[in-house]
Amino acid sequence: MTKARLFRLSVVVGSVFMILLIIVYWDNVGTAHFYLHTSFSRPHGVLPTVVGDDGQSSLSDVDEFLEKLLTSELRYRVDQKTEQPPLPASSRPIISNLEENVRGYDWSTRDARTMLDQEKTQAERRKTLRELCANSSFAFPTKDRSFEDIPNYELNHLIVDDRHGIIYCYVPKVACTNWKRVMIVLSESLMDQGIPYGDPLDIPREHVHNSSTHFTFNKFWRRYGKFSRHLMKIKLKKYTKFLFVRDPFVRLISAFRSKFELENDEFYRRFAIPMLKLYSNHTSIPTSVSEAFEAGLRVSFSDFIQYLLDPRTEKLAPFNEHWRQVYRLCHPCQIEYDFIGKLETLDEDAAHLLQLLKVDDLLRFPPSYRNRTASSWEEDWFAKIPVAWRQQLYKLYEADFVLFGYPKPEHLLKN
Repeated sequence: MTKARLFRLSVVVGSVFMILLIIVYWDNVGTAHFYLHTSFSRPHGVLPTVVGDDGQSSLSDVDEFLEKLLTSELRYRVDQKTEQPPLPASSRPIISNLEENVRGYDWSTRDARTMLDQEKTQAERRKTLRELCANSSFAFPTKDRSFEDIPNYELNHLIVDDRHGIIYCYVPKVACTNWKRVMIVLSESLMDQGIPYGDPLDIPREHVHNSSTHFTFNKFWRRYGKFSRHLMKIKLKKYTKFLFVRDPFVRLISAFRSKFELENDEFYRRFAIPMLKLYSNHTSIPTSVSEAFEAGLRVSFSDFIQYLLDPRTEKLAPFNEHWRQVYRLCHPCQIEYDFIGKLETLDEDAAHLLQLLKVDDLLRFPPSYRNRTASSWEEDWFAKIPVAWRQQLYKLYEADFVLFGYPKPEHLLKN
């Protein structure tokens, strides 16, 4: 009797443990969208395993079971899915030229021929990235570390949409506000009077950059504890991963313009005041940005460059995300991205990506902002920056130039 009771008890405990595991995986992986119906879909292989302290693959059987379970569930849901009616040609109201000029948005249509070479372009960008990451002669900080070695706080730029199986690494000053809006619409993570937002441009800017709005890899730790890394690996294998990049020097100019040429109390207190003290030798500095601007006291682009090159800056704290290198934000040598978009080809890249994700019938990417910082401004902005500083700055951002195929700005680096 005792053996029989122990056997029954072990069966019950084992069943409960299995059910709990299924619940955890089910909630995290997003069953209905576990496999993407895009050209990026991964083969239905066995999922990664967690190696226990004794060196055994303790979750391999569970993974194989979940793989079959989720795949069969997905097939059922796909068979039952009804088609959504396509959006009309334009879901936005017609606006006058005056309003368009005031808003600064470009609503013009794009020639379909510009989409023809998109697949070839993406293949070349991914190939360049893979080859450089594998090239031992090309080195930069953190290149050779593994995904497991990345601290969790460095994963807070990876936004996850479980509904559609998408991971987006956002890079500030590279259309990230509108891409975050797109992720909110897709994941339905924000409501307007109880209804999920359907149009990205309807989402207020202050909600877009609220960290509580997005589910990022960094938040896995609070929800899943020791399972976090294992679940991240599953998503990185199965989901479509994308990021958008920009010419590194132009991105710096854009960051300077938005954070120091406009009144921004936070950036004034955290960065402008120390810069003015260290590099402009000001001793009496107003405590508010409005008072400083009224007195004509502003950080110069030269002050900003000195700040970036100053060894003391990184010793105090890592670069702010608006000027931190992309390789430090998105870890392109540890994460194999499926799509690499560029701000310089934003409209074409965005349209192509939404088609590949099969969500182009759900939304449109917000039109690009025509007044954004142009590459042609580089010479004017760097005219008063010594060549030696420009060369040091290039070395600081060289990895971003090379990894993402931006040419070395020789005209700025020579006397």
